[in-house]
Amino acid sequence: MDSFSFMFDVRLNILIWLATSIGFLLLGRKLGWQKRWQLWIPGVGYLRLGQELDAERDGWGYFITYLLTVVLPFFPWEKAPDKVFLGILLVLLILTVFCLIYRIRLGLTLLRSYHAKKTWLILWIFLSPVMLFILALSDRFQPDSGELDDEVKAGTAPAEIEGAEEHKGFAMTDTGLSIDLRERSVRDLSKKRYLLKDIRLNIPNGSLVLLLGGSGAGKTTFINAVIGYEKADATILLNGSDVYKDYDRMKYRIGFVQQQNLIRGSDTVLHTIDDAARLRIPREVPAEERKKRQEAAMALMGLTAGSQGLVGKKSGGMLRRISIAMELVSDPELFVLDEPDSGLDGVIARELFTQLRAIADTGKIVLVITHTPDRVIDLFDKVIVLARDSGRCGRLGFYGSPEEAKAFFERDSMEGVVLRVNSKDAGGEGLADEYIERYARLAAGKEEAAVQ
Repeated sequence: MDSFSFMFDVRLNILIWLATSIGFLLLGRKLGWQKRWQLWIPGVGYLRLGQELDAERDGWGYFITYLLTVVLPFFPWEKAPDKVFLGILLVLLILTVFCLIYRIRLGLTLLRSYHAKKTWLILWIFLSPVMLFILALSDRFQPDSGELDDEVKAGTAPAEIEGAEEHKGFAMTDTGLSIDLRERSVRDLSKKRYLLKDIRLNIPNGSLVLLLGGSGAGKTTFINAVIGYEKADATILLNGSDVYKDYDRMKYRIGFVQQQNLIRGSDTVLHTIDDAARLRIPREVPAEERKKRQEAAMALMGLTAGSQGLVGKKSGGMLRRISIAMELVSDPELFVLDEPDSGLDGVIARELFTQLRAIADTGKIVLVITHTPDRVIDLFDKVIVLARDSGRCGRLGFYGSPEEAKAFFERDSMEGVVLRVNSKDAGGEGLADEYIERYARLAAGKEEAAVQ
């Protein structure tokens, strides 16, 4: 390469960098970006664009591959052996291909956000500064709020609620279920999303507990974290034993009934419960003891009389009893049910919850999600209310008795409680942050009093 062509190449790259940076500066001003001076750094504009469009992985991918393709050619590879030189050329080719792929992905996301035609992708690939100028300066093109709204960024920035993270007086107990859930988060591409945060409570043995929550508050996520199915940054103690650290043993002490009845209709009730006993009870338990547990579970759920009947011939209410008995055979200390009354009428649902009350009275902890709690609320000892804060993260809005919950939320029904913390978009009053903070103060006062 002679000096003229080299200088032309450098000047062309500088011109492209200058035009691209100005384009990103104008677009960043339109979108309200902070620290726009960073856009003068080569590749940063694409990274910021990826973050804005919730395509951060593509932004980082382009940024890293672009820098490598810029930096690697400046090393004196010509002096290296031929094989090394050819290897570096191959690496540069691969990096260039990946750089192009990330750029195309960012372009497609950008076009979708601005409702621009896909044919504009050609302009983006070959003349991206021109496209940036058009999007930034034209009033015709505005970003789609559906692409950039709070729901898309849910949980990335939990609300700062005074006192919610401070539980200096909270002490875990060696009896019952003790929960210290600091956070439950996931990685969505390269972005951390908080699903749950700051949930601390102690549930005594012999309790029937209602898990209540507004839309998207994380009830199922909370259950999965408590039973160890999806671990959180948390400490979960069940009668002094750590659920996470000793999960291979603790899983036999926890029963979980899902919404669906996962039962073979061609089996008899007795055969179904017997199969469950063989799966749920550890092998070291003697056969005689296993049979006793099986008979006790069937008797408690009222299945003994019709044990020879086919499962497929049973009613919806009876199927729920069978599902519960399948978990009861292991004699769990913690029993969790996700909408056990789904699809059942009021009378049958009442009968089912009466049996759950009887299970709790044997000294077990029974934790239930139901969307129709008011018809059986008199059977519950405790209510856990999860609320989704303004940062779209599930937090503890209340824990106490049903009567205390009604007084705390100033409502005479559990449905009214949910409406208090539900967002306005979901038909609620949108007071989640207020009640999360109010309960944090209440819990801190109780913990302080307990310490004194």
